[in-house]
Amino acid sequence: MNPLRRVLTAVLSVPVILSFQLLWGQATTALRGTVSDPAGASVPAATVTLKSDQTDLTRTTETNIAGGYEFLQIPPGIYTLTVTATGFSTYERPNLRLEIATTATVNIPLSLGQPTEVISVQADAAPLNTSDASLGVAFNETQVKQLPLEGRNVPDLLTLQAGVVYTGNRSDLDRDTDTRSGSVNGARSDQSNITLDGVDVNDQGNSYAFTSVLPVTLDSVQEFRVSTTNYNADQGRSSGAQVALVTKSGTNSIHGSLYEYNRNTATSANDYFVKNSQLASGLENSPPKLIRNIYGVSLGGPLIKDKLFFFANWEGTRQREENSAVRTIPTGNNQIPRRRRQPRCTDAGRHKVA
Repeated sequence: MNPLRRVLTAVLSVPVILSFQLLWGQATTALRGTVSDPAGASVPAATVTLKSDQTDLTRTTETNIAGGYEFLQIPPGIYTLTVTATGFSTYERPNLRLEIATTATVNIPLSLGQPTEVISVQADAAPLNTSDASLGVAFNETQVKQLPLEGRNVPDLLTLQAGVVYTGNRSDLDRDTDTRSGSVNGARSDQSNITLDGVDVNDQGNSYAFTSVLPVTLDSVQEFRVSTTNYNADQGRSSGAQVALVTKSGTNSIHGSLYEYNRNTATSANDYFVKNSQLASGLENSPPKLIRNIYGVSLGGPLIKDKLFFFANWEGTRQREENSAVRTIPTGNNQIPRRRRQPRCTDAGRHKVA
């Protein structure tokens, strides 16, 4: 067996995500618009082509009598939009980013000329959603990785959205049992809906705010969108926020990562009450142990160029930490027993596969 086949066999021995050119998950988007001539009149029967820059996925349609075109059920990603029509120059718009659960509108003005003449339009801004009144923000892969995120769990980024109230750190609420630990625009926390590639991943048993029942790693997410209000029926089924995540897929180029994140006690400050208890007992002022290691690997690429792709991500977590606990201890005389904070050590490890 040659080295390439050994690598592919090792990768395929763990759960992987396969992306077919003609088959994908429900986490999709849409593109629509109109094609017009220099006078603003509609151009019917124009050929509109949408081609993925990463997987060579190509969709083609023709404009209707009103000059309108529409692409539905498109996987999020970066595309090149091309329009050709008799008597007009070819219109081309590269690097068109289509975001998850966001219907984009791109109106195309054609110029008189020969089809062999190509007019390339460069636009940095993402196309606007003028099809509905849904409010929300989409985060792409770069933004997800650059934002600070303790624990590297992507759904936690929901707390950064406008209209979100996070109350998990309030002293009068028990986050483990109180469903009011978070809300979006006044809705209860158990009314938020989280989907991964169109599949429901809500934590139905605990109803924690802003959490997925499955760990969603940073290196497995391509992008996600949080719709906070006015969303359509195809985006969710509840009155809270609608969180749509889409995982990465393979492309025609091999890409991956190897990473490890470490948090150590040496960079931690001591708790105020633990410090006072240690000094009162004649012990050294030292913070409770806090060691966390998150490590993993991801790999994606083509199995059959332009047709079949793979992507796999494995991540493991090891942590060892001490938590402050209050203990009542007897004294050597008849004085009132003192309450002392002591560190309690826990050791845990878990592994995640996306």
